[in-house]
Amino acid sequence: MKLVIATHNAHKVEELRRILAPQLSGIELVGYDGPEPVEDGLTFADNALIKARAASAHTGLPAIADDSGISVDALGGAPGIHSARYAGTRDDADNRRVLLENLVGETDRTAHFECAAALVVPAGASSSALSVPAEPFEHVETGSWPGTVLLEAAGSSGFGYDPVFRPDGGTLSAAELTANEKNAVSHRAIAFGRIIAVVRTELLGA
Repeated sequence: MKLVIATHNAHKVEELRRILAPQLSGIELVGYDGPEPVEDGLTFADNALIKARAASAHTGLPAIADDSGISVDALGGAPGIHSARYAGTRDDADNRRVLLENLVGETDRTAHFECAAALVVPAGASSSALSVPAEPFEHVETGSWPGTVLLEAAGSSGFGYDPVFRPDGGTLSAAELTANEKNAVSHRAIAFGRIIAVVRTELLGA
């Protein structure tokens, strides 16, 4: 059984393989090089489903996708679903720079990373179905990772806003954590950890 990871972000593919592969024995995780859909949803869940639906429709295979970002309390939840394009360039360093500029002088720097993980299984591809469904199976799980936006970037691991985010209860930025440390507690790890059982049920009947 193949499962498409519906993203063109190489960092995200690598991270998701580390999270998913150990718990999805019997499922081959494959990359996606098809067209990118327009992410015009109003929530992380909307956009995750848009991406998973597009990849599944293009490949004819089950697909899994996520939409994630950072929401800052003092900015009314921004950048939120616009996190990847916050600076208008889709460049991680630019996004971090704009975020820090927008928080200059702000004492409340509480924030959280949020992730929605979506699974889409084409009609007839579900191992758990007693009969061939007329519509694809769809399911979404979410995860949140609370913390604080730092005054300046720290660390060289991770990607996105990791260098300017310090998780609650820690002293290091998310970019100073090892991959294993991050994948044990992050918003993405939580969301995909919750959806793994659904993937196994739908694709393996387990």
